[in-house]
Order: sequence, then structure tokens, then C-alpha cells
Amino acid sequence: MQDWHGSRDSTPEGHDPDERWMRRALDLAARGPQVDPNPRVGCVVVSPQGEVVGEGWHRGAGTPHAEVAALESAGDAARGATAYVSLEPCAHTGRTGPCAQALHAAGVTRVVHAQTDPNPVAAGGADWLREHGVEVRGGVLAEEATALNRTWTHLATTGFPWVTWKLATTLDGRSAAADGTSRWITSEAARQDVHRLRSECGAVLVGTGTALTDDPYLTARRPDGSLMDVQPVRVVMGERDLPAGAHVLDDAAPTWHLRTRDPKQVLTALAEAGIHHVWLEGGPTIVAAFLAEGLVDEVVAYIAPVFLGRGRPSVGDLGITTIADALRLEPTDITLIGHDVRVTACLKESH
Repeated sequence: MQDWHGSRDSTPEGHDPDERWMRRALDLAARGPQVDPNPRVGCVVVSPQGEVVGEGWHRGAGTPHAEVAALESAGDAARGATAYVSLEPCAHTGRTGPCAQALHAAGVTRVVHAQTDPNPVAAGGADWLREHGVEVRGGVLAEEATALNRTWTHLATTGFPWVTWKLATTLDGRSAAADGTSRWITSEAARQDVHRLRSECGAVLVGTGTALTDDPYLTARRPDGSLMDVQPVRVVMGERDLPAGAHVLDDAAPTWHLRTRDPKQVLTALAEAGIHHVWLEGGPTIVAAFLAEGLVDEVVAYIAPVFLGRGRPSVGDLGITTIADALRLEPTDITLIGHDVRVTACLKESH
């Protein structure tokens, strides 16, 4: 960890010093867990002389919020200081007390925050601080802060988790051969990339058709086959029973079997559990249902240089009969992984 304590503001003339310290707060926030129900938040406390006297970040649900951790680090030096926080300080009591009140009680006289809290339960900290005589500036590097908590923000503003549909496909759009075989369309490098991205999500979701046909584990594994430290909740949706010996029912990770075909019911249940990022792996019927409801926010497609000519399509019938009604996506990244191409794109209404 780089030690910023004792460092001073040497921002070149013409540059906003608040941005410099906010970037540090964002760097700290990025250390927090991605799959936690709470947002990732960082805080830096800077003295009137431009010296860092305290730092902190949120380490997960039930632990001190970033502001409290930074104030504990600063001690009495927080009096008269400025606090830089990547998210508006909260104004409610949950597992911990309101951060706005903690900042005021510590004697902080100025608060600079990036993203305004989109959660109506916790919002209002900035107004509370102003009412109690603390100078507040909001919106500094707000876009960067919002991007850091993209999926959490989506849940807070829509009520649904952010859904990423992952697919592995041939060049002619097939996810399996005519005989049903699908292992392996893509390369080992691409499959390892999938495991990495799975581990950054709160849940991985398939339908009963995929669970019965492929018998997947749906875990996040390292190249040597061992389980990663963080595992998503495995979710199977559909009304058919799963056999007792199904891989998805082992003890490697929690598994939910939600007996419904309604995507909104599934996402509502996940949202109530604080899960804000869902990794959707199919099959084609389930994916078509999510797309039809407008509930896919992002696509991560692994395209292999392979032709099959026949076989299962990557997605089921969407009811689209003319090119004018096609679902258009906005690419955000195109990367060569092994022999495969990974295309990441957002549906335009979600971008």
C-alpha cells in the first residue's frame, strides 16, 4: 500500500486539487469487494495544510464505512479537515451509524463527494451536512465513481440487478452441435476468462434445460481446477426437478432452484438478497425470455473461429421479423483471447 500520510497537495496551477484527492479516494474504493451488497467506497481526509491525515475504504457488509475508517485513521487531525468521499456520505442507520453525522462529530469542516447516493434509503447526507454548517461540494469525478459501482447503481435505480449475458458461439451463431455437444467451442484461455468474470458476479444463472443437458458446476475455478475464494450463488430457474446428483447441487457454492419461468420474479428475488450483478449463461430459451423483457444489460460474447452449419442457436426466437426491429448493441470492448474474440457490448437502452 502506498503511504499517502504526510503527503501534501502539489497540484499544478490550473488543476482542481479536489480532483487529485478524489482520485485517491476512488483508488481506495476499488479495493473493496465487488460482490458485496454494499457499494465500494473510499475516503481521504486532508488537513487545511494539504496533508493526508487519514484514509479508509469499505471492506464489506457489517464493517465500518469508508468515512468511519478514515476518521479512525485520522484521529484528532480530522478537526478542520476536508473529507473526500467517492459516494455521498449516508444519512441512515443500518448495521453502522450515519456517516454524515460521524464526519460532523469529528470536526470535519468540508466534504467533497463524487457520486450522489442513488439509494433513497441512504441518501440525504449532503443536505444534512449543509444544514449543520459543513461546506459540501458534490459531483467531483462523479462519472468515474458511478462506473466503479455500475452494477450496484443499476440495482439502486431500477430495482433489478445488472444482467450480463455470457455466450460462447461459433462464427455461424451456434452454441452446440447438432448432436447436442458443446464442449468445447472456445479455447482454454477463453474459458479461464469466463471463470474470472464469474467470480466478480453475485450470481450465475441458467435454466433447468442447461442444468439437465450440460450438468454444469457453475463455479469459479482457477486454471489448476481449484475453487476461487469468492463463489457466486448458483441459480437455476425453471419448473423441472434436478437430479440429486447434479453437479450444481454439490457443496462447492450455494445453489438456489427458483421454480419459475418469469425473469422478473428471479431478478426480484436476487435483488432482495442484495445481489446486484447476475451472470446469465443460458440456455437459449431463458436468454430469449430475458431479452424479450428488456432485462439483459450487457453481453459478453466469446466467438470462436469455428463453423458448424447446424446445431443449437445461441438464442431462441425473439419474435423479430424485420431488420429494423433488431436489438442493437453498443460495443465497449473487443479483445483477442487465445484464438477467440471476446466482444463486450451493452444494449443501447442500458448503456
